[in-house]
Amino acid sequence: MQIGPLTLSSPFILAPLAGFNDLAFRQLCREYGAGLCYSEMISCHGLVFEQDKTIQMTRTVPEERPVAMQLFGSDPEIMGEAAAILSELPIDLIDINMGCPVKKVIKKGAGAALMRNPALAARIIRLVRRHSKVPVTVKFRTGWNHESIVAPGFAKMAEDEGAAAVSLHARTWTDGFSGEVDLRVLADTKRAVSIPVIGNGGIMTYEQGQEMMNQTGCDGVMVARGALGRPWVFQPNRDEPSLLFRLRALSRHLDLLELHYNQQICLAKTKNHIAKYCKGIIGGAAIRQRIFTMTSFPNLRAYIETLQNESAARLNR
Repeated sequence: MQIGPLTLSSPFILAPLAGFNDLAFRQLCREYGAGLCYSEMISCHGLVFEQDKTIQMTRTVPEERPVAMQLFGSDPEIMGEAAAILSELPIDLIDINMGCPVKKVIKKGAGAALMRNPALAARIIRLVRRHSKVPVTVKFRTGWNHESIVAPGFAKMAEDEGAAAVSLHARTWTDGFSGEVDLRVLADTKRAVSIPVIGNGGIMTYEQGQEMMNQTGCDGVMVARGALGRPWVFQPNRDEPSLLFRLRALSRHLDLLELHYNQQICLAKTKNHIAKYCKGIIGGAAIRQRIFTMTSFPNLRAYIETLQNESAARLNR
């Protein structure tokens, strides 16, 4: 897949996931085959006013590239300034969030609210593109509700303003993160533009991603919640893995957390992901509960290593 001058090794992409897409998780998903990973939403104001928490979200390493940083905001000038800051970093794309349905984002006129103000959205894309040294992409939804489906026209506007690709979460703002994914609108959007279109919504397996591309003609797919606790979703022909396979993935995740963060932060971040790794496996609830009671990262690592050894021993009997 090609986005501007950037060639991706796979059309399967990690979608921006607030609260999850830190450096460690992005690198893990790249190792499991994601062609590109997006950061969490990054506040344009946080960047411009140099808020420490926001600056930390922009950390990256060569091993995770290519990587996209996603900006959100509703002030065109501040978004442009933020893009200039981001494009000085060793990143490959800047994405503009115009699809987030969260109320606190909507109230500020950002995220999906921009779909109701296409003139403002166009100005934001224009200024971000003007200030960026890397390609700019835009992520949005099919529309505000099912009576106002605007994605094909919105995508054409983004292309006209210089976007190198668009990503469509094929649900409306009113759908939130549930409801049926509208593949018809995704196909219409693909036909409306000449730049790459990335489909998003409801993809839990590699095969579902392939089916979305086959049915709509979209150039790539974004996997969101389907990647949580399941970074192998970017690989083909992967059945639901064994406990040992899951534990090895979790162990690698812990390696990367320890590499990039201090141990107290590692513990909190592990607990944020752990329920996803344990979902649907025998004994998963007990493992999750045990980890949630732990107060030190070394103890957690030792526990996971013990589980791995026990699981490997059972397989070798």
